[in-house]
Amino acid sequence: MARRTMFALLLTLAVGSESVVQAEERVEAPAPLNVLTGIDVLQRDDFRQLAGRNVGLITNHTGLNQAGVSTVELLHAAKQVNLVALFSPEHGFAGKLDTAKIGDARDQLTGLKIHSLYGESRAPTAESLQGVDTLVFDIQDIGTRFYTYISTMGNAMKAAAEHNVRFVVLDRPNPIGGSEVQGPVLDVGSESFVGFYPMPVRHGMTIGELARMFNAELKFDLQLEVIAVEGWRRADFFDATGLVWTNPSPNMRSLTQAHLYPGIGLLETTNLSVGRGTDTPFEVIGAPWIEPRSLARELNSASLAGVRFVPIRFAPDDSKFKEELCGGINFIVTNRDNFDPLATGLTVAVTLRRLYPNDWETASLNRLLANVETRDAILAGKSVTEIREGYEAGLQSFKSRRSAYLIYD
Repeated sequence: MARRTMFALLLTLAVGSESVVQAEERVEAPAPLNVLTGIDVLQRDDFRQLAGRNVGLITNHTGLNQAGVSTVELLHAAKQVNLVALFSPEHGFAGKLDTAKIGDARDQLTGLKIHSLYGESRAPTAESLQGVDTLVFDIQDIGTRFYTYISTMGNAMKAAAEHNVRFVVLDRPNPIGGSEVQGPVLDVGSESFVGFYPMPVRHGMTIGELARMFNAELKFDLQLEVIAVEGWRRADFFDATGLVWTNPSPNMRSLTQAHLYPGIGLLETTNLSVGRGTDTPFEVIGAPWIEPRSLARELNSASLAGVRFVPIRFAPDDSKFKEELCGGINFIVTNRDNFDPLATGLTVAVTLRRLYPNDWETASLNRLLANVETRDAILAGKSVTEIREGYEAGLQSFKSRRSAYLIYD
């Protein structure tokens, strides 16, 4: 069956044939740009920003230039740079691990030790920084507060400041765009490895911009340099950059999943599968106690812009509800420009609370949400409009502060 026909059939199941025509309307995307990431700019400039420096590189499999050559290989080969240490984040140096703790390793190319920042320590130690005068960070983020690469960078910045080590960020585009800022701001005092700093769920910043904010507002007093991306515009999604997509983690396998993640990822601390153990994590949710058609009917009746909901049944191969048949929904993003992942995630939450008050377990709902007022509003049965009004003041305050650290138009 042709892809277009299958898409129409799925939407017919969810919303009726009349809506299929509307959902398939598309606006022509602009031609892809020739975007240069921080490592591309550094290479073009003959690594002069790191000339004579003893470098510790924090990176993983996403640290690649336009041609797909790793930042590790490029810095190792640069005659004016002395690469002396490597550091890796959650999921490991190759980005393939999905475990609670990762040990140190050895890089075959350079022979250097890879210090895990997701093991016994989640920040560079004094021992691992011996002989390092500059830490370089080059990892692709996805634009969501609880994606832990942000925390790895923040912890490394703090360690660098404490040990008088220079910090250089090789910036990369925010793949879900840098214009939209959405969701509740993390409560002060709720900081954790899945919430490094009080910011909204969808922060709308690049890692370089976040580094500027952390350095100023956390008063690191760090010698920070951001090597900016060239050719990227704030409103651009990843597919407008001309860059090659690399899955940044084992369960982040597409731009669609990255766009859904700020809203759907919020729910995975509850007794709900978010598709881990399937081919499409974050594009589906489900549980054995969900009646799929009822949930899809309720969600579609909310008439959320840019998304429709298809009832499904699935059995994850791994993770939550492994090999158990789950009822649930498949998220179909019909218009990315209008789609709001936070509004979608909140709508799912209030609908689950209404339909399954005794089945949906919410004791850990606030772990990623990290905003008690919002959590309490969901549990109290408030509408999405009321919930969003409750966190709007904090969101606007963040947007105002954020403007001082933005690099790109």
